[in-house]
Amino acid sequence: MRALLTAWGSRGDVEPLVGLAVALRELGAEARVCAPPDEEFTTLLARADVPLVPLGPSVRSVVANPKPPTAQDAFRLAPELVAARFATLTAAAGDCDVLLATGLMPAGARDVAERLGIPYVYACFHTYGLPSRHLRPGARPGTASPEDETDHRKLWEQDAQRVNALYGEALNTHRAAIGLPPVDNVRDHAFTDRPWLAADETLCPSRDLTDLDLVRTGPWTLRDPRPLPAELERFLDRGEPPVYVGFGSMAAHAPKDIARTATEAIRAHGHRVLLASGWADLAPVDAAADCLAVGEVNQQALFPRVAAALHHGGAGTTTAAARAGTPQVVLPRIADQPHWAARVAELGIGASHPDPTPTSASLSAALTTALSPETRARAKSTAGTIQTNGATTAARMLLEGVGVGVGLRA
Repeated sequence: MRALLTAWGSRGDVEPLVGLAVALRELGAEARVCAPPDEEFTTLLARADVPLVPLGPSVRSVVANPKPPTAQDAFRLAPELVAARFATLTAAAGDCDVLLATGLMPAGARDVAERLGIPYVYACFHTYGLPSRHLRPGARPGTASPEDETDHRKLWEQDAQRVNALYGEALNTHRAAIGLPPVDNVRDHAFTDRPWLAADETLCPSRDLTDLDLVRTGPWTLRDPRPLPAELERFLDRGEPPVYVGFGSMAAHAPKDIARTATEAIRAHGHRVLLASGWADLAPVDAAADCLAVGEVNQQALFPRVAAALHHGGAGTTTAAARAGTPQVVLPRIADQPHWAARVAELGIGASHPDPTPTSASLSAALTTALSPETRARAKSTAGTIQTNGATTAARMLLEGVGVGVGLRA
């Protein structure tokens, strides 16, 4: 069996696909990943010995600018990605038995699978964005909403219209070119009525959070055998565990002066500082020996050795910290991140900092919660509940689904 796995998005969208590809290989199947051509992703796939098929523009070229992308940027990017998917996925999936898509609205992926006559799976890493009569679009699970079910339905219809405005014309133009009829709801067409949810049950409960028939697999974790860099090992060995600060690929969405603000708050608690430079290029604010900046490193090896992790609330970072039993301070920026932040606080494994403009005082208060003995104990106990075999579960489901033709959609 050969599978094509595709996503256009950040590392949090791409790395799980690599984990799934490795799990498929371990079960005797072949898999290739169609993803953005960012150097970080190229290195990641090469390290796992998973074939990469470049898709569309690099993510960093779109998001790593002084200001966040605008609506005009979105209307330029959407048809570009649709065209890239039709061209690239058609060639890459020609000898494949199944196509699985995730990441930014994968308009075009299901259509290529339909044209090739192979099954299609849509997978997501959170219920954010999935239609629900219980929640309005963008609402956090557990929050009160004054609208009734009818109003929610209208809001989700408006959400579908927004997606159609971005992708509809380009998608149906390309469908017509290959002899397929138009679709009138791009979002629901791409999501299918039975999407897979690759998230942990404890961190991401899904009951009543969508009207779709979710298939839970657990998170797709890629095992990382890399040792930590020598300089980082020496820093960790020199003193008490530091507090990790990282915002991944947030770039323009990272809080202004967050390196300075976080450093001041962490030092106020008597802890050392470990900055992950990431796409926001975080760097030490002075030459003091209590602070170190590192590039991309093995979080699976690092997180058990830090006092807490202060981050943006991406699905991958949140799950990695929870699995390591590391207390968290989550500063959510966009999309599903507020949901992860709220869940961390609800579970008592860290603190949420929803204010988009943190100060050293507000971060210090959040760290007081995260660094408490109670939070650390709760984080340690919760770590044992986090699923670790999600990629293998999903790989088996793909193999069995293709073999018997059940549960996968063309």
